[in-house]
Amino acid sequence: MPAELLKGAGRLSGLLEINNVLTTGGKLRSSFEQVLEILRNREKISRGAIFVTNPLTGKFRVVASLGVGNVRTTENVVERVIESGRPIVVPHTDQEPLLVRYKRASSGNQSFFCVPLMTGRKTFGAIEIEVSFLSERDYEEDLRFFEVIASMVGQALKVDRLVDSERQRLKDENLHLKEELRERYDFSQIIGTSGPIRSVYEQITQVARTNTTVLIRGESGTGKELIAHAIHYNSARARRPFIKVSCGALPDTLIESELFGYEKGAFTGADTRKKGRFELAEGGTLFLDEIGETNLATQVKLLRVLQEREFERVGGIDSIKANVRLVVATNKDLEQAILEGSFRADLHYRLNVFTIFIPPLRERRTDIMLLADHFLEKYSSEHGKKIKRISTPAIDMCMSYHWPGNVRELENTIERAVLVCEGNVIHGHHLPPTLQTAEATGTTPSLSLSDAVKSYEKDLIIDALKITRGNRARAATLLRSTERIVRYKVKQYDIDCSRFRT
Repeated sequence: MPAELLKGAGRLSGLLEINNVLTTGGKLRSSFEQVLEILRNREKISRGAIFVTNPLTGKFRVVASLGVGNVRTTENVVERVIESGRPIVVPHTDQEPLLVRYKRASSGNQSFFCVPLMTGRKTFGAIEIEVSFLSERDYEEDLRFFEVIASMVGQALKVDRLVDSERQRLKDENLHLKEELRERYDFSQIIGTSGPIRSVYEQITQVARTNTTVLIRGESGTGKELIAHAIHYNSARARRPFIKVSCGALPDTLIESELFGYEKGAFTGADTRKKGRFELAEGGTLFLDEIGETNLATQVKLLRVLQEREFERVGGIDSIKANVRLVVATNKDLEQAILEGSFRADLHYRLNVFTIFIPPLRERRTDIMLLADHFLEKYSSEHGKKIKRISTPAIDMCMSYHWPGNVRELENTIERAVLVCEGNVIHGHHLPPTLQTAEATGTTPSLSLSDAVKSYEKDLIIDALKITRGNRARAATLLRSTERIVRYKVKQYDIDCSRFRT
């Protein structure tokens, strides 16, 4: 085989070896050193160095070198190559004024190559190579070969910087999201000033800084998960994970493997080992919602975790320590469940260390308007509406309703009202039928068309009087009517104007 073909085949093999080194995903500095080592073995280079620029300052530094005692001797050449983006080839180093200091550090007559590391038009650094001078050396061919290597090194450097940038972005985003979560579940996000809810605040303050197991009880829709978040984000575990499991949403056949994980081959389909929620919550808080829906077999394992602080994965034999704070919630009557045999009494005793009872909305009526205004502001912004307030008749309807769905139902009610409202005030007719139907609320009679018109007219007059602080003349102007008509309507509907003057 001709020497040229042998040399070409050897260089292709060398490029493949370099590509494998640069794409293995190891440390970039180590990969660059391996590239220079490959060049020494295959191309017989005597010296070499890879320079990389700092993207912020533009200054360059050596990240890998081979046989280089003092790289400062070639800094002026490297700087010129990086600035111009063009390679420099010096067949005789002892005849080049640019390398006058380099000549003293070199041994014998050498040939010098300095090639920029580029992707597209962007320069990331440079690679310099020194080989023995040979009169028959094809410098153009050698330059093309080193340019291919420089391109591969430059691409690896670009990818590494993109990965670093993405890693930093994800880190910053993670910190930002954690801060958002902390703010979202701060005490200020629990709306209410009534006596029952103030008692909840005090209990959260008492228990948050401890590692005590907490049992949150209350009707559906009262905000038990919000309380669990508040406990976690005001505790010493706030920087660790908060993992939520809705026990009622998981089938009995899956809940154990979801909580404790499973080993490979534990059951059909278990192709790999999987961590459970207890392991994912390590060092943080595990919130088990609807704890009353768990089966007895799972309750036994939960009891062991609470007692021994350890568990085994499904299909496993090794015990795993659990450094997890447990917060559980239920809307179920656990005492009745114990009598019926569907909930273990010993588990109840373990969970019932510190119990927080969340009052239903009907027992904290003074909080209804605070919550309604909060949801009005939230959903007006979310849906791009400019709704300023809720009318007095609509407030009366909200205050009279018994709210079986609690805060969740109130939130859904206000969101619906925001969606259907075309003005800047929510009126009674914007509220859902459940608040307007006698059968559902006992607050509003079934209306004929004429009665409905009168009711709407009364709402408008009351709103106008509220804006004008009971001034009927200004209310008439606001309604584009006359003071005489407004006085007549006020008397007809038995509206007390004095209530709006303060």
